[in-house]
Amino acid sequence: MNNDYTILQKSAAWSVHIFTASGLIAGFLAVLAIQAQDWRVATFWMLLTLVIDGVDGTFARMANVKEVLPGIDGKTIDYVIDFCTYAIIPTYFFYMSGLVEDQYAIPASVFILLVSSIYYGRDGMVSDDYYFIGFPVMWNMVVLMMFFVFQFSSPVNIALIIFFSIIHFVPIKFVYPSRAPRLQKLTITATVVMLASLIAVVFLYPETYLWLNGLVAASILYFAVLAVYDTFIHKD
Repeated sequence: MNNDYTILQKSAAWSVHIFTASGLIAGFLAVLAIQAQDWRVATFWMLLTLVIDGVDGTFARMANVKEVLPGIDGKTIDYVIDFCTYAIIPTYFFYMSGLVEDQYAIPASVFILLVSSIYYGRDGMVSDDYYFIGFPVMWNMVVLMMFFVFQFSSPVNIALIIFFSIIHFVPIKFVYPSRAPRLQKLTITATVVMLASLIAVVFLYPETYLWLNGLVAASILYFAVLAVYDTFIHKD
């Protein structure tokens, strides 16, 4: 009986690791879609990587993977996949999609990758109370917002890249949605609204609907206001 239970535990733990690793497969399929300039399909694959990353930690804790498979470091697997899906693949989307003028595409892409890699090397990237310290490497969301929602000009997009790159290294507390210490239900609701409305925007592209863009913008505003509040007002 104990042996059967151990096998079941290990099977569950391996399933979680495989589920986490599937994010890289979705990311690879996004690369193929970007190469074909099929922006909608690429985005759906990119959003799938976001969903996988958002829930795999919960599954890992449920399956107690650290104790069941101590020889496999799920956090390292997660970091490798995250850097691909949050930095490298969005940068490729950015480069291929013409969000900036051609002469700025390579310098801006190089800049994104450099600051992202340095951010990943920082100690204390995530605080003990589950906040990202500095803007997390979420270039997937930045690039998708630029392309589908706001459609800014090339100079504005360059300015935004510089802005988000700088606040990687500013000690602002950005909430970790799946492990929010406060306002967890509201934060998860805002996350679901943002993802659902963004999926709708992408599905309907190239047609645009102001109310859908407004929902996306309102969700972003929620996280921005929460970051300011958690950093400068609500201090434990």
